[in-house]
Amino acid sequence: MAEGPVAERGVLTASDEVWDTAVRQAEVIGPLAEKARVGLADADEAAATLRITRRQVYVLLARWRAGEGVVSDLLPGRSSGGRGGGRLPDEAEAIVAEVLPRRYLKRQRRTVAAVHREIARQCRGRGLWVPSRGTVVRRIARLEPVSSTTAREGSEAARRLRSAGGVPPAVTGLLEQVQVDHTPVDVIVVDEQHRMPIGRPYLMAAIDVASRCVVGLVVTLEAPSATSVGLCLAHAVTDKRPWLERLGAEAVWPMSGKRRELYVDNAAEFKSEALRRGCEQHGVKLRYRPPGLPHFGGIVERLIGTMMELAHELPGTTFSSTAERGAYDSDKAAALTMRELQRWLALAVACYHGQVHETLCRTPAGVWAEKAAGAASVTVPNETAFLVDFLPVVRRTLSRSGFVIDYVQYYSDALKPWIARREDLGRFVLRRDPRGISRIWALDPDGTDYLEVPYRTLSRPPISAWEQKAAVARLRELGRAEVDEDALFAMVAQMRQITDSASAATRKARRDRQRRTQTPPRPRPAPPPKPPASQDGGGVARPFEVIEQW
Repeated sequence: MAEGPVAERGVLTASDEVWDTAVRQAEVIGPLAEKARVGLADADEAAATLRITRRQVYVLLARWRAGEGVVSDLLPGRSSGGRGGGRLPDEAEAIVAEVLPRRYLKRQRRTVAAVHREIARQCRGRGLWVPSRGTVVRRIARLEPVSSTTAREGSEAARRLRSAGGVPPAVTGLLEQVQVDHTPVDVIVVDEQHRMPIGRPYLMAAIDVASRCVVGLVVTLEAPSATSVGLCLAHAVTDKRPWLERLGAEAVWPMSGKRRELYVDNAAEFKSEALRRGCEQHGVKLRYRPPGLPHFGGIVERLIGTMMELAHELPGTTFSSTAERGAYDSDKAAALTMRELQRWLALAVACYHGQVHETLCRTPAGVWAEKAAGAASVTVPNETAFLVDFLPVVRRTLSRSGFVIDYVQYYSDALKPWIARREDLGRFVLRRDPRGISRIWALDPDGTDYLEVPYRTLSRPPISAWEQKAAVARLRELGRAEVDEDALFAMVAQMRQITDSASAATRKARRDRQRRTQTPPRPRPAPPPKPPASQDGGGVARPFEVIEQW
């Protein structure tokens, strides 16, 4: 059973002189306290022996009887007032307690002098005695260190004040836990057309804790989002050979399969409904690191740090800081396109898998091969079908003309059975890939399958969600109170024309053009079913009896 803290009563903290005095007093007061009644004669004799007054003898006697009968009972008590004590009036204390959180415990990090001036101003305004600056300093010193440092400097600065907070749980099984994290790549890439710099892309990586093998990797120009998380997970569960062939990378990367637990930090993109539902769908347990304990995700953090160190050898690197970069011109030296950077990363991962890991004392590839021999990993044959479960969720009602999302209409003949009973179906769950919004996936009312629904007007070009939002914002700037689909796509075409003409001049235009090239193309329509063969070898063509008017 746990016990409370044990108090230190001065056995070690008292000075030698004070301790010796208490020992001499205990030798006299101890036997005296055993008497039922201590008269004046006994008190005077004890006072003479200890060279103190009669009154002090009775005080020591009372302390001995009230205590535990040990020497420390007779040590001098600590003053509750005096130097270091709280002697401010209640009104002044209230002002100090009000000003410190509002002025001192802020990220602006005001000085003690500024805080003292504010306290003095309020005290004078109320006719109170003004506390000294030293008093304010002592009140600040009483604040809880972790919370006050967090309020003034942030959680990172307060990390050194916290305990280690335990040890991350041990992981031994293959794909038992996969850690995922992201970072801007310390390299500036160039566009495909003009080979001009367009900025730093983002990297999201997934690593298997047991084997230290990289199981997923995605590089995008878009900021981290639920979609990029889904892309990374889809890359982790599918066979990577077709992807390597498209990149032209001659590398072996057999690490793939469904993980049992996904371990992530507390960023917003890891808390979306799409990610939570997608993990539930595929039996993946989603766990978050304890807040303020980044070492619980140290494995993926170290992986990303290692990859960025390697990236510092590439042309166009930004290094880790401006001080480290010095006079190096990253824009001028930039040479790699997004495709070339992905191919380099794939080769770097293959090399990493073949090197001895200092923690495992083995190569990650060897550990993977050994553990994979005992348990077959489950891969996903259809990457698109898997990705759909992690795309952002939109809920819309079905109308006679299909679905409308952000002024864009979507329709398919396969919706007709649902349209007839749409009033009883409520809102549909729709998923849309922000990289290309030319199609959506609608969950059927039974909740079993997703139906792919394209643009209602198939002649519309594929665009991304960021192009759609930029076009709507531009139309609003031009004073359009209402936005329709025709105006939206006309504005997108106009913006693309401006971007194409300016792509050789500005970085943002080149980046926008490159982001547009990453928009997935419109999928090829499925061939129409062949008509059934007639029994008599010939048939008579008849017109449709009913043509529905829309």
